Amino acid sequence: MNKRRLYPSLTVVIPLFNEEHTIGTILKTVANSELVNEIVIIDDCSTDNSKEVIKKTIGIISKEKTNLKFQFSDNEKNKGKGASLRKGFKLANSEVVVIQDADLEYNPDEYKRLIQPIADGRADVVYGSRFIGGTHRVLYFWHYLGNKMLTLLSNMFSNLNLTDMETCYKMFRVEILNLFELKSNRFGFEPEFTAKIAKAKLRIYELPISYYGRTYNDGKKITWKDGIAAIYHIIKYNLSVKSFIILLIIFACFIFIILRSFQV
Repeated sequence: MNKRRLYPSLTVVIPLFNEEHTIGTILKTVANSELVNEIVIIDDCSTDNSKEVIKKTIGIISKEKTNLKFQFSDNEKNKGKGASLRKGFKLANSEVVVIQDADLEYNPDEYKRLIQPIADGRADVVYGSRFIGGTHRVLYFWHYLGNKMLTLLSNMFSNLNLTDMETCYKMFRVEILNLFELKSNRFGFEPEFTAKIAKAKLRIYELPISYYGRTYNDGKKITWKDGIAAIYHIIKYNLSVKSFIILLIIFACFIFIILRSFQV
């Protein structure tokens, strides 16, 4: 029996912006995975040489792996990670999709572990967690704390018990995309996707992964502004309009009581 067919077909969607130094390496690493049937690359209007590196690398890999399908598309203007992912998902032709960042922080060798619960028929969505084991580079305490707080807030609203809502590695059956519409254009994709799979009552698993984080000098792009935006998206996509209004009223009343309590 073909070992590859023990697993569902897999499309890897890679959104990127200005990753000329790493995209070639990550494409070669992804292509070396025996599970991957298709690689979809969405360039978000890079201003460096990313496009040239992508085209050159695809040409080299295609000569060696003739059965591996590539799709490459570039946005006419910079739209953000979420918009690029939506475009990539529409192009995917496999049974399962996994998101892969174009940097070297996440290791495609983890695919086999992540896909196993889906292949066994136990999961619809699998998250790769950076915080429940696995090798990881020691970096920023405040980034770690911020990630944990955002995950905690997301869990409070979604009633999930994830340990890493913001992880890049989200693998899922492609048909779940028919259950909801994704709208976020930037890093709001992470809390939005999590909120919507929670509301859809899907079977979600979480597995440990290794993580080789990079510094801002290495090209890391996410900032505190994206953290603030994540809080907004957690509230927006987990609450209905009615419950959001109620929450605002309760919050306003709470602030009023606190202010009154400190008046002389």
